[in-house]
Amino acid sequence: MADTTYDLIIIGSGPGGYVAAIRAAQLGLKAAVVERTHIGGICPNWGCIPTKALLRSAEIYHAMEHAGDYGLSAGSVGFDPAAVVKRSRGIADQMANGVGFLLKKNKVDVIWGAATLTAPGKVDVKAADNPPKGALGAGTYAAKNIIVATGARPRALPGLEPDGKLIWTYFEAMVPETMPKSLLVVGSGAIGVEFASFYRTMGADVTIVEILPQILPVEDEEIAAAARERFEKQGIRILTESKVTATRKGRGSVTARIELKDGKTEELKVDRVISAVGVVGNVEDLGLEKLGVKIERGTIAVDGLGRTNVPGIHAIGDVAGPPMLAHKAEHEGALCVEAIAGLNPHPMDKAKIPGCTYCMPQVASVGLTEKKAKEAGHEVRVGKFPFIGNGKAVALGEPDGLVKTVFDAKTGQLLGAHLVGAEVTELIQGFVVAMNLETTEEDLINSVFPHPTISETMHESVMAAYGRAIHI
Repeated sequence: MADTTYDLIIIGSGPGGYVAAIRAAQLGLKAAVVERTHIGGICPNWGCIPTKALLRSAEIYHAMEHAGDYGLSAGSVGFDPAAVVKRSRGIADQMANGVGFLLKKNKVDVIWGAATLTAPGKVDVKAADNPPKGALGAGTYAAKNIIVATGARPRALPGLEPDGKLIWTYFEAMVPETMPKSLLVVGSGAIGVEFASFYRTMGADVTIVEILPQILPVEDEEIAAAARERFEKQGIRILTESKVTATRKGRGSVTARIELKDGKTEELKVDRVISAVGVVGNVEDLGLEKLGVKIERGTIAVDGLGRTNVPGIHAIGDVAGPPMLAHKAEHEGALCVEAIAGLNPHPMDKAKIPGCTYCMPQVASVGLTEKKAKEAGHEVRVGKFPFIGNGKAVALGEPDGLVKTVFDAKTGQLLGAHLVGAEVTELIQGFVVAMNLETTEEDLINSVFPHPTISETMHESVMAAYGRAIHI
């Protein structure tokens, strides 16, 4: 096969990769994407989208079980695990097919296989199984600029290596053949608590083990504590400052030895274990080391525009380091391509990237926590407003929640916003926009929020920081 030359080759078709490719096409660049497994990457296939489909099923099931709280009768309530999984997988397929359509619509070539950078501007692709119709195949391809967007994979700890049967990663946790009656989740980040929430709602006895003193370690301490209280009321057992030191597999079960924070140990027998101890970047077998691309802590080192230390080689998304979020990858992909095309985009500002966790209750945040703001030297003003003071939240039957805002006391700058409760993953973007527009407390106080909406809790939290809250 003759060499094929492009302006830009992107290795990986996940949220960062496909957005970068489409943005390149919009700017008149000839672009190609190399993919070895599934178009769309992890997010639509095995991450963001199918997990939300599972959680939606759990949410509806929970509402049906509590129909009496709303004056309704739902009769006998149950679920079909196979049908729940089938719905999730169908949505995943729909989203992945949509990505393929968008690439085709924008005339982006898809090269199916495993890529290796053999020299600056050269990519060697080895054939992969089951290429989609119309995809290019194995060969050597050239481009002045190459973007690595290979994503990340679940981290495996010694003694807790996933086997796909008894010890799961998020891959297996999304497609259970039967619902386990008992479950141990190791790690309480977003992935861990989302699966803990799903399986507990579907009836499993769930235990979370977290080595740090706080669940949801990246969140504000007060918000994490509120979430923990709700989880424990739902029946989830949470062991912080604890760790799994060994596992012993049986026939259809796993016994885990857990070292507790007081130094004592206990053994816990469960049907399944989910290892949710983070992810690591897919940096191997790409030829990066030979080309001198700098790797730091398992990810590719880049600047705010996705540039590595080697001219012409860029990296975006999870493989380029935290925060490992799909929306960060998408934005990073667009910035990287715009810089390649000679535009002047603003570098990525990681301080203004929101984080969302879709458990029950939902958790969302952006910017500095109260503790981090103080550590950074800010004199702060903090506002808090509970959902119980919000008419819409009470009417929805969702009175448990909290909005917390952190301001610089001298300038009125919004430093951070932290929320727990119903639909807060939809509310957080209001604070993201405010931070990007450098909005002060005066601007937010003078903004009119619609009534009745849960968004009024945002307004009240801001006013609370300045002694002006009305409904509490």
